[in-house]
Amino acid sequence: MSAEIWHPFTQHGLGEPIPEVVKAEGAVLYTEDGREVIDAISSWWVQTHGHCHPRIVSAIQQQSAKLDQIIFAGWTHEPARQLAEGLSGFLPAGLDHIFFSDSGSTAVEVALKMALGFWHNQGSSRNRILVMDHSYHGDTIGAMSIGARGVFNQAYAPLLFDVGSIPFPEQGNERAALDALTAFCADEDNPPAALIVEPLVLGAGGMKIYSPETLAEMHRICRAHDVLFIADEVMTGWGRTGTLFACEQAGITPDILCMAKGLTGGVIPLALTAASAPIYDAHFSKDRAKTFFHSSSFTANPIACAAASANLQIWRDEPVQQRIDHIISCHQQFAEKLKKQANVSAIRQCGTILAFEIDDSAGNYMSALGPALLQFFAQRNILLRPLGNSIYIMPPYCITDEQLSAIYSVITDAIDHFS
Repeated sequence: MSAEIWHPFTQHGLGEPIPEVVKAEGAVLYTEDGREVIDAISSWWVQTHGHCHPRIVSAIQQQSAKLDQIIFAGWTHEPARQLAEGLSGFLPAGLDHIFFSDSGSTAVEVALKMALGFWHNQGSSRNRILVMDHSYHGDTIGAMSIGARGVFNQAYAPLLFDVGSIPFPEQGNERAALDALTAFCADEDNPPAALIVEPLVLGAGGMKIYSPETLAEMHRICRAHDVLFIADEVMTGWGRTGTLFACEQAGITPDILCMAKGLTGGVIPLALTAASAPIYDAHFSKDRAKTFFHSSSFTANPIACAAASANLQIWRDEPVQQRIDHIISCHQQFAEKLKKQANVSAIRQCGTILAFEIDDSAGNYMSALGPALLQFFAQRNILLRPLGNSIYIMPPYCITDEQLSAIYSVITDAIDHFS
């Protein structure tokens, strides 16, 4: 008997079909049974330029024939150095120290440890982390601890540490979030170590969107009270919100920035946590006890670094921003049509992300409408993965007008079908 695969976020007891993909190109997945499926969510938010981009594929092939893997503790290699040098032209000014890891969750874990190490190495007992309601930062223990508590992590509650939580800054009620943040930051008896946010868009929390002005004000409050500001740009980075990084729209530079997913164009796992000089300097010492104690076996894997450098070159050479702007425009036109639908609400857009709700009494991630919508889209050869009754589109930037029209058409059919 062969071993059985246990898929993520999948309840195998329901016996739902799991299609097999045999190849992919651009925005299309090709299945074993001969179907062509349009990837409308960038294969869980990772693909930016499309599947199997030839420049990234070539970089991986060439690098794998030269150096595949090497310990990164006390050793280095050209692909990592080349990537670090290339990133200097993309990262916000002041984030000059790069720590590599292998996923969004680990990039966040690294950020938390950097923040706590920053205070510990200066003799401070600050260890309180502030978060935003409805946040999601990953599925490792630290990342779950700073995410929203609920069905995702209720089985693991005994492992999670306490955090201070501010309300999500709903449009028209941003003051409640900002006042809560100010109160936490001004607490002299238990001053926070850091605030971590998903800038502009909360992904798994329901594609909830807030303004750049609010993001800037949260950053200002943290600065005023000497609280570190961590931006989790794992999903929002690499153009998703319309700019390279979401923080750009608020005109801010965080103390620590996390990225993954689109770093390699979504082709191969790689993540990094970029830190400012004060964060690095707090760990720089002749005292070995102040070492930053974190690593993974595949830190700065040479093949992944080569893929990421190819991604940077694509951004330099190809009209990526024009592609992004075109998707934004197409989404805006479709959003106007959605406004005429009676059972659609909370239409919202941030860059290439368009989301809305199909009105449903359950109205949450566990809504029965979610699996029904998932099946509806799959049967029509569209990869969309609703968050309960929330439908969102987040396509790769190579998507064609014809493919976008097909996505919009199937979504319109779904709205009519489930009315």
